[in-house]
Amino acid sequence: MFRLDNKTAIITGGGSGIGRAISKLFAKQGAIVYILDFDEKGTAQVIDEILAAGGRATAKKCDISDQQQVRLIVEDIVAETQSIQVLINNAGVAHVGTAETTSEDDFDRLLRVNVKGTYNCLQAVIPHMKEKGGVILNMASIASSVGITERFAYSMTKGAVVGMTLSTARDYISFGIRCNCISPARVHTPFVDGFLEKNYPGKEKEMFEKLSKSQPIGRIAEPEEIACLVLYLCSDEASFITGCDYPIDGGFIKLNN
Repeated sequence: MFRLDNKTAIITGGGSGIGRAISKLFAKQGAIVYILDFDEKGTAQVIDEILAAGGRATAKKCDISDQQQVRLIVEDIVAETQSIQVLINNAGVAHVGTAETTSEDDFDRLLRVNVKGTYNCLQAVIPHMKEKGGVILNMASIASSVGITERFAYSMTKGAVVGMTLSTARDYISFGIRCNCISPARVHTPFVDGFLEKNYPGKEKEMFEKLSKSQPIGRIAEPEEIACLVLYLCSDEASFITGCDYPIDGGFIKLNN
């Protein structure tokens, strides 16, 4: 079950965090993985780990906010593999701030990466899926469903991701293309460690425990747990699922009251 044998999978932001876990799991399950990431060093490490484990993976340096760059890379992948079966729109940037404290530059940066970047990948990949179908998984967030303190611009972009997911699922259902998104709560990624180190020097452990306890389940998720849900939704076992947003949040949305 949940095999992806010989399926070409594009994973954006696969060089670290959740994307890294998805890339490694997909390769383990037989996919031909293409990682699109701006971080060459991090991506190279993931590729080495996948190859050492007997998987197949290739890195493509890419700024997903650059439409022409995305289109050319996707065309190169199609030339190499003749098809694309899976697209994971995982790459994104986070931001802490309110409507007052979010600068115009930060607002535009989140729009370029989280919204336009997702759109660029959808526009480049969908034409290559229309003949034989495929699966698209977009990365949203619980911040698209509930109010999170000082996540103004981030919440805005993740709400847009949910909207794009529903529209894509509706527009391409007749082509055999499924499109879903997932909404994680806090996940233990390099961003979390960096945020704590920057804002709470010397108190990282204390604040990590506080963040963990803010989840009803009592802990922060690991990237590998998120990757397992992504694998299911992209597998043939989930062939009846499309147009859905799945919280993976330790009970945050429904139980945190």
